[in-house]
Amino acid sequence: MYTIGLTSWSEHKSLIKNINHPLTLQEYSAFFPTVELDTFFYGIPRVTSVASWLTQVPSNFKFVIKANHSFTLHPREELTTEEISEKISEFKKAISPLVDNNALKTILCQFPPYFDATTKNVTYLRYLIKELANLPLSFEFRNRSWFNVHTFNSLINFCTQNDVTLVAVDEPDVGQLSIPFKSVITNKKLLLVRLHGRNKAGWQHKGPDWRKYRTFYDYTDSELSHLKDTLLLQQNSVQEICIIFNNNSGGHAAKNALSLKSMMNIKFDNLNKKPPEQLDFF
Repeated sequence: MYTIGLTSWSEHKSLIKNINHPLTLQEYSAFFPTVELDTFFYGIPRVTSVASWLTQVPSNFKFVIKANHSFTLHPREELTTEEISEKISEFKKAISPLVDNNALKTILCQFPPYFDATTKNVTYLRYLIKELANLPLSFEFRNRSWFNVHTFNSLINFCTQNDVTLVAVDEPDVGQLSIPFKSVITNKKLLLVRLHGRNKAGWQHKGPDWRKYRTFYDYTDSELSHLKDTLLLQQNSVQEICIIFNNNSGGHAAKNALSLKSMMNIKFDNLNKKPPEQLDFF
């Protein structure tokens, strides 16, 4: 099974003609059966807010939730084990409506570029898996040391043994602080593919407005076709391949996602009813 989604829902106004307001979750879920949210990365929302999302989507809609930055070790100041444990408990409480209603696809743990392949960090991964036991986890690394020839097989075995999805990431090659695209099945239930675009100059842009440049990229039909061919080879090895488009800066994500959906002849069942002024790309 293939599913396709975007990061966030409000900014994809191109899906509907003549819209003059941020897209609602209800409107978004007329087009895609899943969404990735980084809300939790920056701050953990109230349980009531999370529960309200479920009232706006079909019963089979799923959420990819990005783990809070505190327990993917993004803060440069080192937190105590007690502080991390408290954040994890708060996080688990907040996502409980999604867990209880089978609406959580996976927790995306995206580690910072300076989280390299060391014994200390592997020990931390074991700790995190234990703290988030019985929850679906996906790990995205951003330091190339995890993909070195002497490390990668051990990483695959580690993820496989712990039923953790190793995220396949498409991003520019900028050396040690970027990773190659590796679509390896480490969890028979899910392969998560995240597409950030290939804007090398934008990826390396410095300054407070870096986000505006980082994911500014429009995938070509040829690039999408190559991705399709790669993923088709794995369709019988895993229950679900979920493809998330994160190339949002220029508003290309929705267009690219619908193009890939058409190329792969994917049909989504049980979506919300489409608004009358939907945009028809084809």
